Amino acid sequence: MTIVVGQDTAKTRRTLSAGGVEIAYYSIPAAEAAGLGDFSRLPAALKVVLENMLRFEDGGRTVSVDDIKAFSSWADNGGKNPREIAYRPARVLMQDFTGVPAVVDLAAMRDGIKALGGDVQKINPLSPVDLVIDHSVMIDEFGNPRAFQMNVDREYERNMERYQFLKWGQGAFNNFRVVPPGTGICHQVNLEYLAQTVWTDEDQTGAQVAYPDTLVGTDSHTTMVNGLAVLGWGVGGIEAEAAMLGQPISMLIPEVVGFELTGAMVEGTTGTDLVLKVVELLRAHGVVGKFVEFYGEGLDRLPLADRATIANMAPEYGATCGFFPVDGETLRYLRITGRDDARIALVEAYAKENGFWRGADYAPVYTNTLSLDMGTIVPAISGPKRPQDFVALTNAKDAFTREMAETFKRPMGKEIAVQGEDYTLESGKVVIASITSCTNTSNPYVMIGAGLVARKAAALGLTRKPWVKTSLAPGSQVVSAYLEAAGLQEDLDAIGFNLVGYGCTTCIGNSGPIQPELSQAIAEGDLVATSVLSGNRNFEGRISPDVRANYLASPPLVVAYALAGTMDINLTSDPIAKDKDGNDVYLKDIWPTTQEIADLVDQTVTREAFQSKYADVFKGDEKWRAVEVTEAKTYDWPAASTYIQNPPYFQGMSPEAGMIQNIEGAKVLAVLGDMITTDHISPAGSFPVQSPAGQYLSERQVQPREFNSYGSRRGNHEVMMRGTFANIRIKNEMLPGVEGGFTKGPDGQQTSIYDAAMAYQEAGIPLVVFGGEQYGAGSSRDWAAKGTNLLGVKAVIAESFERIHRSNLVGMGVVPFEFTDGDTRKTLGLTGDETVSITGLSGDLKPLSTLPCTITFSDGREKTIQLKCRIDTEVEIEYVENGGVLHYVLRNLSRS
Repeated sequence: MTIVVGQDTAKTRRTLSAGGVEIAYYSIPAAEAAGLGDFSRLPAALKVVLENMLRFEDGGRTVSVDDIKAFSSWADNGGKNPREIAYRPARVLMQDFTGVPAVVDLAAMRDGIKALGGDVQKINPLSPVDLVIDHSVMIDEFGNPRAFQMNVDREYERNMERYQFLKWGQGAFNNFRVVPPGTGICHQVNLEYLAQTVWTDEDQTGAQVAYPDTLVGTDSHTTMVNGLAVLGWGVGGIEAEAAMLGQPISMLIPEVVGFELTGAMVEGTTGTDLVLKVVELLRAHGVVGKFVEFYGEGLDRLPLADRATIANMAPEYGATCGFFPVDGETLRYLRITGRDDARIALVEAYAKENGFWRGADYAPVYTNTLSLDMGTIVPAISGPKRPQDFVALTNAKDAFTREMAETFKRPMGKEIAVQGEDYTLESGKVVIASITSCTNTSNPYVMIGAGLVARKAAALGLTRKPWVKTSLAPGSQVVSAYLEAAGLQEDLDAIGFNLVGYGCTTCIGNSGPIQPELSQAIAEGDLVATSVLSGNRNFEGRISPDVRANYLASPPLVVAYALAGTMDINLTSDPIAKDKDGNDVYLKDIWPTTQEIADLVDQTVTREAFQSKYADVFKGDEKWRAVEVTEAKTYDWPAASTYIQNPPYFQGMSPEAGMIQNIEGAKVLAVLGDMITTDHISPAGSFPVQSPAGQYLSERQVQPREFNSYGSRRGNHEVMMRGTFANIRIKNEMLPGVEGGFTKGPDGQQTSIYDAAMAYQEAGIPLVVFGGEQYGAGSSRDWAAKGTNLLGVKAVIAESFERIHRSNLVGMGVVPFEFTDGDTRKTLGLTGDETVSITGLSGDLKPLSTLPCTITFSDGREKTIQLKCRIDTEVEIEYVENGGVLHYVLRNLSRS
C-alpha cells in the first residue's frame, strides 16, 4: 500500500534511526509541540489510533485537526469523547469461510462496475490482504496415524471449487495473497509470521515510513494479535471489503478500560484458566464497544503466548480488542519467532520514540479500571453454553449436575446401551475431546503441558475412553515441530490425540460425525452428551448436533477429560481411571510441574523452527500447487456450481442511491431471546437432508456425504439464505417448545423460516425480527447480516446489539433498532402475530435518532413505542441509502 497523506501532516513528520537505517514516521510528541494537545496520558492502544489520524490528516476531507485534538480532550474528560473518526487499518486478514464470500463480492463488484460503465481494475484491494485457508478441514478420521492425510484428502475433494476460486482471486486481484490449506489457523499464522508490530511502506514521494501495524480481519478472533501490540479486531466481510477498497472505517473514539494484572500464576494453573477468569470479570464489568488495555507489574511475568490467549478471547468478553503495549516481552517473542533483527530494532526504537513503550513509569489515563491478582487463579473450565460461564474445576461436577436439573431439565444416571459395544452411555459422557483452536494451540506452555499429561498417562497404561472422539488440530506446523522435537507427539498418539489437520476443526463445528451407534444412543435416551475443547466458543448447536453441553478447557484438561470420559467427575479429588496394575490414578499423578513445562519449551521452541516452517508459507503442498485456474480479470461464474454463485446484490443496480424508506405493515419473522449469536443466525456446521439447504442440494443431485458445511458454502447465496436462522438449537418464541429454524407462515401454520420469508416476499410484505440482549454476539459472520437481508428483513429490533453484527446489518442495508423506556419483547407481550410500522426513516434522518414504532396486535389494539435507531454515524446513513456499504463504494468508484 502506498501511503498518501495530506500536506497538513508535514508538521508532525519526523525521522528516527533504527538498526543503522533512517526512516520517517509521524510523531505524537511533535503533534504536542505543534499545539495540538497533550497526548502523554493516552493509553498505547489509543495512541495507535491517534497516529492514524496524524498520518492521514487532510484538512478535513476525512481527518481534521479537530479529530486529532479530540484525543487530548479524551484524556481531559476522564477517558471519554465519543467523536466520530475515520480510521484506516494497514492491512486486512481473512479466513476462507468469511474470505470466500468476500472474494465473491469483489468478483461480483467487477461485474457491477462494468455494467455501470466503470473500469474493473478499480475493484482491487488498496491495502495488503492475506487469506489463510483454515476453516475447511473436517475431522472425518481420528485416533490413528492415517487421520491427517485422510482428512486432507477429503478436504480437497469437498472444496476444490472453492480452492480454484480463491486461487483465481490470487491471480486476478492486486495485494491479495492466499496461505494454502494445511498451513495453520489465520490468527496463529498472523501472530507467528505476518504481523510486524511496526509496519513500513512507501509514501507518495517514495520515502519509507514506519507506523503501527494495524489490521481488521473477517474473523472475530483477529484480536489475538493485540497480544503482540498490533491493534486489530474483527469486522464483517462487507466492512473488510470496503476497507480494502479504500473506504475508511467510521468509528467513535472508544472508551478504554484498563485491566491491571498483578502477582504471578501459581503451580498447576495455565493461561487458559487465567483467560476464562478474565472473560468472566470483563463480561460482568461490561466492555462492549470498548477497548481493553492490560497493564500492571504482572505483565513482567506473563509470556506473550498467554497475552495472545487473553487477546484472542476479546469477543468472548465483549470488547473491541484486548491490547498489550510494546515491552521487552514483545521483542523477545519477535526474536524467537524468526522476525528480522532490523525489524526488532525498529519496533523498539519506534515504540520508545513515539510513546508506545510500556516501561516502569507507564501510567496512562483509563476510562475506568479493574484489577486481578494472577495468584488467585485456579484451574477452571467454562460452559455449558457460554464462554463467560466460569466454573472452578473443584466445582465442575456439582455445576454439571445443577445444569442437568436447571438448564437441560433431564435426570442423571439414565443409561442407554450402545449397539455393538460393551459399555453404556449416559448424560455427562464426553463424546468429543479436542485440542483445537487458535486460542490455545498458539501457546507452547499449554501444548507442551498437554503432551506431558499424555506421556504420564500413557506410561501408566491409560488411554481415552472408547466413546470419546479425540483430536489434535494445531494452529501451525510449528506446534508439530516442537511436539515432535520433545517426543510428545508419540505420547499423544498413544492415547488417541493423533494429528487430524492444521485448522480450526471442532472450534467452528467441523468436529465431524461421531460413531453412529453413539449418536443413536444419545437420541434414544434424549441424553445430554458433552464435549470438551480447548477453543473459544461453546455456543449451543455449534460443536456437534449430537452434543448439548460444551465446555472450554486448557489442552491438559482436555486430555484429562478424555481419559475420564465424563463430566460427572470431580477431577481434583476423584480417580480418573485405573492404571495397568489396577491402581487408582488421580489428576495429580499425571499433571506436570510448571518447571517441567518451562524446561521443555526452552529446549524445543526455537527461532529455527519458526523460520523453517514459514520459509515457503505461500507455496503450499503438491495438492495446492496442482489446483488449476484460468487467468481472467472477471470471473466466469460456473452455472452448475453449488459452491460459488454470482450474488444478486449488484445486479440491475441504478447509478444513483435512493432514499431510506419507512417500514410499513411489516410482519414478524422471528421473536428471539437473549444472547442470540451469529451461530444461531447463520450456523457454520453441518445440516440435515430435510433442511431447506439440504433440499436445495439434493435437488441438484448432491449426495448428503458431499453436503460439507454451511461455512464452506458461503460463496453460494442460495444455500446461505436457506441456512439463515437455521441453527438446530435456535428457539423462535413464536413457536413455544420448538427448536430449529421454524416460524409461522402467512397462513399461521408452522413452516421453515426460509419458506415463510419467501412467501412474504412474493406477497410484497416486509419483515422484522425481534430479539433480546446482546443480539448478534459471537463470530464476525457477515452472512448473519447478508442472509437477514436476502430473507427480506428490513429491521431488527433488540434490547442491545454486539458491535460487529450491528455494523454488518447496517452494511447490508438492514436497520438495527433498540428498545427504549424499558420496553422489551416480553413487557410488550409479543407473540409474533403483530404488524409493525416504523416512521421517521425517510427524510432528514440523523444518527442515533429515536423513532416511533406502531405495533398492531392480532386483536386490533395498537401501541406506539419509541425505538433508538442504531445507525450510529452520518456515513452509515449513506450506506443504508445506497442499500449497503458495498453499493456505496461501487457507485463512488464507477463515477471516479
